Amino acid sequence: MVSIRRWSVLLGLLGGLWNCSAPNPNVRVERLPDGLLRVKGPLAGPFKRTEELAAKACEIMTGQPGAANGTYGFEYCALHYYSGAVDGFFLSYLSDIGGEKGGGKKYCRMPLSIDDAEHPDAIILGGAHSHPHNRQFSREDLSVGAQWRPTRIFDQRSGRIFDRELLMLYRERTGECRAYGYNSATRVVSALRGGQWTPIGQVYSDDGDIRLLNGQDWLP
Repeated sequence: MVSIRRWSVLLGLLGGLWNCSAPNPNVRVERLPDGLLRVKGPLAGPFKRTEELAAKACEIMTGQPGAANGTYGFEYCALHYYSGAVDGFFLSYLSDIGGEKGGGKKYCRMPLSIDDAEHPDAIILGGAHSHPHNRQFSREDLSVGAQWRPTRIFDQRSGRIFDRELLMLYRERTGECRAYGYNSATRVVSALRGGQWTPIGQVYSDDGDIRLLNGQDWLP
């Protein structure tokens, strides 16, 4: 019989081997001379609809090592963007640069630029991040200070107008993926349900306070 102490040592060694394993091929982020982060792209796409993008992003980002480990997990960040040349939406590669704030809150630093030589006309529509143990946006996520500017963009090539949007992705213990979007222009929070965006809340303060719509909640 192996003693508890020996099991502890074995688990520690396995953890060390895990940490020394090959780099995650889906994480491709670099820090620029000014300190800002840039990610490569695309990791996934093109998609014709943002609903398709969000569903795929949820599967990819919450499926990364540690992304769904609850209080012991951590966040991944990415960018989602549009190319008028192909009339499609894309997800960038991921960033794992972040850590933990007070109270056990996880965070990742959002990249602010994209390196995609195949789509030089890329328009960044916003960020995407996973939550390891919370299916709700934080107040900081929904605050005015965290918004991308401008909140609405006109693409001359396609003639389309886009609202900037923050995606938040969470995997339930049952394995189900949940995707949420926060529209920075309208300040409406939506949940992806049945392949469609369903508005569930309205942000009403600069600090990111949200009022759920009648009959709506974070879970269907």
